[in-house]
Amino acid sequence: MANAESIRQIARSRAPLSTWLAVVLIFALFGVIVLAIIGPMPRGSDYEETRAKKRIEKLKTVREDAEKALNTYAWIDKNKGVVQIPISRAMELTTAQLAQQKPAPAGPIATPQAQSPAAPSSPAPAGSPKPGAVQPAGSPSAPAPAAPVTQPAASPSPAAQASPPAGASPAAASPSPAQSP
Repeated sequence: MANAESIRQIARSRAPLSTWLAVVLIFALFGVIVLAIIGPMPRGSDYEETRAKKRIEKLKTVREDAEKALNTYAWIDKNKGVVQIPISRAMELTTAQLAQQKPAPAGPIATPQAQSPAAPSSPAPAGSPKPGAVQPAGSPSAPAPAAPVTQPAASPSPAAQASPPAGASPAAASPSPAQSP
């Protein structure tokens, strides 16, 4: 009899027809609300085309303004006499100015540890150097200090690059890759 009792319980627990009808109407109402919100929204290619046309017009005006600014004369500061010139003319003037200047020769790029000590050209000082003392940069015969010392620049000054030391050949100033260790 347990089977008959469980069948009655299932029959009573089923929802009546009105409950099912209410669930369907709620879903239908939800669908109508969604259509009411999404329906009037612009979609398709028309919306994107109008936005693209606006962007193209703005881009065109910006490019025209930039072209005008790059290719015309204008006063930057009338009181100081500063004038804007066209970019092509500015490039011509800059190229001519740079062509008149002789470029400084580039020295070898080497770290202090990679440089080999040169032959002493002057006698060494009589006293031994102190470990904490800094040696002058003009003495190439002195070995590099063991403690790392901060230097303001790794390359010599432009004046030192322009005039090589006496007795040094150009090949010694810029070693080729085959000569470097």
